[in-house]
Amino acid sequence: MDISPPFGYKEIVPLLKTHKVRLLKPGEVPPFVRDLNAIPISFTEFARVALNYPIVFTSGDKGETYAPVAVLGMTGGENLFVSKDAWAERTYVPAYARRFPFCMARVTLDKVEQQDRLICVEKEFAGDKGESMFDDKGQPLERWKEIERLLSEYEVDLERSREMCGILADYGLLEPFNMQATLNKGAPLQLTGMFRVDEKKIEHLNSSQLKNLVKKGVLGRIYAHLVSLENFTALLDRKSKIAA
Repeated sequence: MDISPPFGYKEIVPLLKTHKVRLLKPGEVPPFVRDLNAIPISFTEFARVALNYPIVFTSGDKGETYAPVAVLGMTGGENLFVSKDAWAERTYVPAYARRFPFCMARVTLDKVEQQDRLICVEKEFAGDKGESMFDDKGQPLERWKEIERLLSEYEVDLERSREMCGILADYGLLEPFNMQATLNKGAPLQLTGMFRVDEKKIEHLNSSQLKNLVKKGVLGRIYAHLVSLENFTALLDRKSKIAA
């Protein structure tokens, strides 16, 4: 059995009922997030994320598929929302970080990818120290029920994100763009590899396509994304204040 860990995780193992897990403290961030300048977001998170971060789309396969992310920094390896291993106050923490050290992983058995995903945990966070997720009879505790709900809802939400990105690509609405800026007369900053919705192309869609955007809830996400791009200015201000 081959288990593929999600981005940012080191080594994951299937969660056992006998495991005790070290959960993150309030405000604590996963180790990989500290040096991350963008983090994946899901379908229902758009409105919350748009309040604090720029939302852009990225592609790791040259435009075959796309995924929405929240931009956290202006350079590679820079997260402007983490200080002293804690997330900035009064900012939304994306579910990708909140679910850690748990995840739902893809499993390959005899070279065949299984349809169902397996609940896993970061290996170094599981063992005989930490909190129990199940009682002595193997029944889930209330804490685990909350975590399992988050994991399940997040996976469903990711599927909606993939469907949305597929629609945006099929309708030809995504275009590449770069972000350039100069901070306090210093070296120029540049973010590349990003995609955004070209708003002008929306008016050329036919009635059936527009109806589908509304029916699927995609149109609202498009405008949350477009409005969120103004947060690049706030991101630069944040970087300037931190540098000062």
